[in-house]
Amino acid sequence: MRLIGRVGWGFLVGWLWLTVLACLPAQALEVPPLSGRVVDLAGILPSAVAQQLSADLQAHEAKTSNQVAVLIIPSLEGDSLFDFSHRVATTWKLGRKGTDNGAVLLIAIKERKIRLEVGYGLEGVLTDARSSQIIRNEIVPRFRADDVPAGVTAGVQAILKTIEGTYSAPERSAASPSFNDGFANAAFAVILGVVIGLFFSRAHRALGSVVGAALAFFTAPWVIPALIAGAMSLVLVSVLSGLRGGAGSGRRNNGSPFDGTWFSTQQGGWGSGGFGGSFGGSDGFSGGGGDFGGGGASGDW
Repeated sequence: MRLIGRVGWGFLVGWLWLTVLACLPAQALEVPPLSGRVVDLAGILPSAVAQQLSADLQAHEAKTSNQVAVLIIPSLEGDSLFDFSHRVATTWKLGRKGTDNGAVLLIAIKERKIRLEVGYGLEGVLTDARSSQIIRNEIVPRFRADDVPAGVTAGVQAILKTIEGTYSAPERSAASPSFNDGFANAAFAVILGVVIGLFFSRAHRALGSVVGAALAFFTAPWVIPALIAGAMSLVLVSVLSGLRGGAGSGRRNNGSPFDGTWFSTQQGGWGSGGFGGSFGGSDGFSGGGGDFGGGGASGDW
């Protein structure tokens, strides 16, 4: 009996430990210090290219007061592109306080993802559609040709020219593909939100609706499609979970298509030690207190 008791307690303690670990929030990727206008943690830009980009960005800031920076990381380490880029932008605080005229071009090499995060004050010129067009027309083709330095340079020049009002888009229009891709991404966000929401609705109907709506919102591209996707997921999860609950009264989810299904995400941090120190660059460059609201666009290659 004593042996059985010890074994039982051992299993109980192990189960509780695994449950606690599973419930702990995943560690988000740490925001690196703002060490300059071009922060290349992947070491992919030749020094001459990085210096030229920094000089161009500095000259643009001197002329317009807009602050634009580039961040290249080796990997997102499982973190969300949108969440991480927004944390970078709000931590670095590019742009002047009250004017919010900052922008960040983020590139994740391993995931082959690109994000242009735009401050409130520049959303009127660097619209979501124009940001997507810059990524699609200027950056992605060069990245796919394995010329990342050229893609970063072309993207930065297009961003600066757009802000200055001198950018001329290529003759081939990317409006139709951009709309189609955006619609497809929003539809995927709704489907994902409904699936995950129904899974969580097994525990609590309201929880499933909220989780599904939030997931759809953060997965969909751009602000307006994200709001629509979140609302649609909220309604669909509420309706479908209600129907499922009515059809399954008197039994406990027997035969549910979500039985035995587990969804998880894995996030991590920078592998060694993390980053410390202030968010001002060694050359005196630092953010001016600008704010960001999620405007911009994402892409991949």
